[in-house]
This record gives sequence, structure tokens and C-alpha cells, in this order.
Amino acid sequence: MGSTAGLTRPGADRDGRPAPSAAATRSPGGRRGALLPLLVATGALGAVGYLAAIDPNETGHYPTCPFLFLTGLYCPGCGSLRAVHDLAHLDVAGALARNPLTVVAAAYLVLAWGLWLHRSVTGRPRRWLAPAWVLWSLLGLVLGYWVLRNVPGWTWLSPA
Repeated sequence: MGSTAGLTRPGADRDGRPAPSAAATRSPGGRRGALLPLLVATGALGAVGYLAAIDPNETGHYPTCPFLFLTGLYCPGCGSLRAVHDLAHLDVAGALARNPLTVVAAAYLVLAWGLWLHRSVTGRPRRWLAPAWVLWSLLGLVLGYWVLRNVPGWTWLSPA
């Protein structure tokens, strides 16, 4: 028997399944398309509103970081609750002092949400996914940040 590896039918993927058409990957657009991004925004605003109302700087409101509790070291997320609390009160300097990575991530998430909402309303499909080098770079950034904020003398990266 001859091998058919590498041969595909036109309009099919490598496994022989029909490739989705552009129309099949489009979102419905309009009000219906905006529903999911708006629901996600409602949940996020509810969580930020809760953090704005219940101060994480006061003891007893939130549990301590499990990694900090077990090891005595700061994780990349340590200080994030207090940073989001500060951002909710428009204190960017305070948020940067608590966790600068959270401030950058929050700005990126707001931008990405806005682009998602725009795509959903207009019915345009997503044009690209993050390339592998971006994901590996992000992992390296988070791991490097994790190590550096625990280096003695680098207190400017600690969430204190």
C-alpha cells in the first residue's frame, strides 16, 4: 500500500477534515456579538468594585498568598490585590509600588478587551494568535520578575 502522508484534499486540513470557511469563523456582530465581551466586563467591574470597597491592606479581609505563607518568598502575583485596589482608586504610583507587573497586565487586558469588543461588534474574525516567541518571552519575563523581587536589596520590586 502506498503512503498518503503529506497529501491533503483541497479545502481540508492535514487530517482530512473540511477546513472551516471564513463565514463559519465569523462572530455574529452587532448587539448579539457584543454580549459576551459585555458580560465579561460586567464580571470584571464587579470584582474590581469589590476590591475597591473592601481594602486588602486591612488584615482579615483576604487570605494570605499561599506561596508566601509556605516559603516566605514573593510570587509574581504578590501585591496584585493591593495594586488593583490602588488602580480602582486611581493611585497609579501606589499600584506600581505594589506590583508593577499587575499594572502593565491590567493595561494590556483593557486594551485587549476593547479590541475584542470591536471585533465582536463588527463581526470581524481574529486575525492572529500570539507567536510562540511572544509566549516564551512572557514566561521568561514573569519568571525573571519572580526571581528578582526576591533578591535581597531589591526591595523596590517587593509588594511591601
